[in-house]
Amino acid sequence: MAYTKRTDGRKFDELREMEAKVGIIKSADGSAMFRVGKTIAIAAVRGPRDLYPKFKQDSQKGVLRCNYDLMSFSVTERKRPGPSRRSQEISLVTEKALLPVLELDNFPNAVVDVFITIVQADAGTRCAGINAASLALADAGIPMKDLVCAVATGIINEDKVIVDVNKEEEDLEGGLADTPMAILPRSGEVTLLQMDGEASKEEILESIKLGKRACEQIYRVQRDALKERYGGMKDAAD
Repeated sequence: MAYTKRTDGRKFDELREMEAKVGIIKSADGSAMFRVGKTIAIAAVRGPRDLYPKFKQDSQKGVLRCNYDLMSFSVTERKRPGPSRRSQEISLVTEKALLPVLELDNFPNAVVDVFITIVQADAGTRCAGINAASLALADAGIPMKDLVCAVATGIINEDKVIVDVNKEEEDLEGGLADTPMAILPRSGEVTLLQMDGEASKEEILESIKLGKRACEQIYRVQRDALKERYGGMKDAAD
């Protein structure tokens, strides 16, 4: 059956309402909140600081560590507190999505820790976490070549490509190919591309195309949040 109307009334290429704030945790070296629809991610950065035990140090550059956690109260279904296999996997892909923009050569033997907490979940949590983490790293003053923008597209019933999948769409009968991706807005480089489900080559290419377009909107929200905190900041797109 063709998917002709989204459950929340959005257009197929339309993002949910977004909001971002920077510098929300005073005790952290950098922090941010990113909300898309009902999904809310908070990120805090600690470091650069000495990495222990010493055998884990890199004498050439700093190390990035990401920790993603979905709070038990953030979802309606029961979730066991503490780390899970899923959270460990998302922590790793978040790390890989962020590393290409970070210039860690100035921090040998050090570590930059990024803690991402999902306090409210309605799908798209890993992408919201990446968006929040990118802002928090910028807030911490870590040298960066660009911000990182992330969004999840979906292919429903092998028929329609949609942008920014919500929980109702994620659970639709008939199947959904979920494709989280992370983009560097200035170069268009893809630093994360995953898929859960099946899709044709044409559908995947269309997903990436729409995802890149959506990330341009996410970038504006991120940039505005940084400008609000650091008023007079030079436009990163110039």
